[in-house]
Amino acid sequence: MKILVTGGAGFIGSEYVRSLLAGRLDGATEHSDSDHSGSGHSSAGHTVTVYDKLTYSGNVANLAPVADDPRYTFVRGDINDAALLDEVLPGHDAVVHFAAESHVDRSITGAGDFVTTNVVGTQMLLDAVRRGGIPRFLHVSTDEVYGSIDEGSWTEEWPLSPNSPYSASKAGSDLLVLAAHRTHGLNAVVTRCSNNYGHYHFPEKMIPLFVTNLLDGGRVPLYGDGGNVRDWLHVSDHVRGIHLVLTKGRSGEVYNIGGGTELTNKELTQRLLDACGADWSSVDNVPDRKGHDRRYSLDITKIGQELGYAPQVSFDEGLARTVEWYRENRAWWEPLKAKAAL
Repeated sequence: MKILVTGGAGFIGSEYVRSLLAGRLDGATEHSDSDHSGSGHSSAGHTVTVYDKLTYSGNVANLAPVADDPRYTFVRGDINDAALLDEVLPGHDAVVHFAAESHVDRSITGAGDFVTTNVVGTQMLLDAVRRGGIPRFLHVSTDEVYGSIDEGSWTEEWPLSPNSPYSASKAGSDLLVLAAHRTHGLNAVVTRCSNNYGHYHFPEKMIPLFVTNLLDGGRVPLYGDGGNVRDWLHVSDHVRGIHLVLTKGRSGEVYNIGGGTELTNKELTQRLLDACGADWSSVDNVPDRKGHDRRYSLDITKIGQELGYAPQVSFDEGLARTVEWYRENRAWWEPLKAKAAL
């Protein structure tokens, strides 16, 4: 299969590319943090084109483990560039669409880039996919489109009720993909994930920000009372779910992908302090984020029953691996933090 991956230099997109070329997604049953593309099951049948604009969170270093793989091609491009899409897309069997602006705090400060990339860019990509006759399209979205839920868990049929500019832009892109399926017959599927964590995660998000700050003896900010609840999903489980949906999911359907570990931000902070050898004297309580959703929780019954998905990486195991990765890979994250002044 020849797959074009938008946003493939980002956190989740690059994990998908590395895992696909390493053979960890086709028939693999055990997770590995190995970044060597020759390990695991053979996936010689796959070739990958990464299409990425390389904004601040896109990083070609994320793809260094596959840079010399003859099955891998990199194209620097914007999903709003119709001419370039028309040049690059033909001949691919599928598009996996990760490219998005994704940081809630940045969307609160300025929503324009989120609308341009997540809404307009997705529509431009959908149009190009139809022009190019691409057989399959998978759109990667987020549980944040559902809003906030006090009890129970969201099924895929739950009404969308986004509360931040970021989640509103993602909800818009979801609906455009589903509309392309219903209006034009596009062979498309949508996935919605819970909070991801793992290696190569840009250090503006909570876990990598806290870990890298604490490893340097710094301080970390905890919003509000710390009672906001999130479900945590290791990135390797997420990309495995994505590939299951790409290869086996029903066209026109939405599939939730969750990790099964719900923690308050205060509980997560305690685990991160323990993992980094710090204590609560390193925590600054800061005013809550505007419109901060209280709780996210995904029902993953559908993907489990239809496609056999279940998370394989326990949170304790995944968090330990993640902290250790940041300990051992300062050369990756220190320049990013210095550039962004995080």
